[in-house]
Amino acid sequence: MGNPTDYQHTLEYLFDRLPMFSRIGKAALKPDLTNTIKLCTALGNPQTKFRSVHIAGTNGKGSTSHALAAVMQKAGYKTGLYTSPHLVDFRERIRINGLPVSKDWVVDFVTKHKQLIEEIQPSFFEITVAMAFQAFAEEKTDIAIIETGLGGRLDSTNIITPLLSIITNISYDHKDLLGNTLAEIATEKAGIIKQNIPVVIGEQSEETERVFFEHSVHRQAPLYYAQALWDLVRVKQDDKYQYYKAVNKARREITELHTDLLGNYQQHNIKTVLTAVELLSHHDLKVSVTGAMAALANVKGTTGLSGRWDWVQESPAIICDVAHNPAGLKEVLTQFQQVAGNNKYIVIGFVKDKDVNEALALFPKDANYYFCNANIPRALPANELKEIAVRAGLDGRAYDSVADAVTAARETMSGNDALLITGSFFIVGEALSLLKYENAEA
Repeated sequence: MGNPTDYQHTLEYLFDRLPMFSRIGKAALKPDLTNTIKLCTALGNPQTKFRSVHIAGTNGKGSTSHALAAVMQKAGYKTGLYTSPHLVDFRERIRINGLPVSKDWVVDFVTKHKQLIEEIQPSFFEITVAMAFQAFAEEKTDIAIIETGLGGRLDSTNIITPLLSIITNISYDHKDLLGNTLAEIATEKAGIIKQNIPVVIGEQSEETERVFFEHSVHRQAPLYYAQALWDLVRVKQDDKYQYYKAVNKARREITELHTDLLGNYQQHNIKTVLTAVELLSHHDLKVSVTGAMAALANVKGTTGLSGRWDWVQESPAIICDVAHNPAGLKEVLTQFQQVAGNNKYIVIGFVKDKDVNEALALFPKDANYYFCNANIPRALPANELKEIAVRAGLDGRAYDSVADAVTAARETMSGNDALLITGSFFIVGEALSLLKYENAEA
């Protein structure tokens, strides 16, 4: 392992030198694919050297990407996985067989291509996409699961020609960038649909169905709706697994499966993964629904997924979830109501460009709130969040950092209470740095 200082300096260069959406918002976005194409051309077009699956959607694309990667790994394929944003370490974005690329690799890539970076002036996201493609090509991955960052049509990942495209669902998020109606947002996501490449839609809705149908017809892309092909009935849940009966509607077959993905919302993603696996099995990939069901039992251990209904501690209960828009938060808060706890605590923070009023209207008024902001310029200041929350009927205190908020909540809680940490990837990332990773070192 090389000098950790070199890695830290490299990250500082990437984070500070390049426009970064997570820090500054839409000012970091480049409105076309030009920079990504230039970068990848200079690298020898690494995106053409491995097979891929492309995944977009408002919610669920991260879980779906990790679950599908777990299926491919368990089937014996060397599997790349590109997701964003990261929670704790930058290298979470680029994994091969569940393991992040090495710190040395990140340092070497940036050092070797610094002149190229200076010439093209890419955004942070554009360079990380190029890095991922290069890593997957160098390591000769059999297949890579590629998650879009934002939207689809103009997303930097959209220079690949995948075996399969997946759009998990459409709900309201990033209205200032993607559109004010579900149909407008769906149009941006549908930009990943390619000529003659099958596409799976995870969840149907009347507002978006016509958009996907028209895009698929224009591109002669076979269209599949996961919820039309699969049904899931939850049998039970414990602290490690959800147990389902999976119903294949076409074959009228019922199979039992269990998964370590514990969020109620994961049933949508599982239907999508099972549909995707059936379609991928028509290629020369040795994958099967039976194998997929086995792989779903250990998605977290296989791929390193965290932050999705992540039960960090049992007593008192501490749960982290990266839900950050009204549709995602509604699912999480419904599940939190079902968690046993004498008193409920919520550590919450948002970024400035979210519809905070609409989100806060979903939160229970009888919980104890700890308002905070992540350590990024784009974060909504905790005091501002508290003012908005008070108007929404929520009571709590504002804290200068995520760590202060989590520490204060833990000091107040007793063994029979429950804490939810949510609102953004960045809130959850900083909380996990404090909770999970420090505990691992203790």
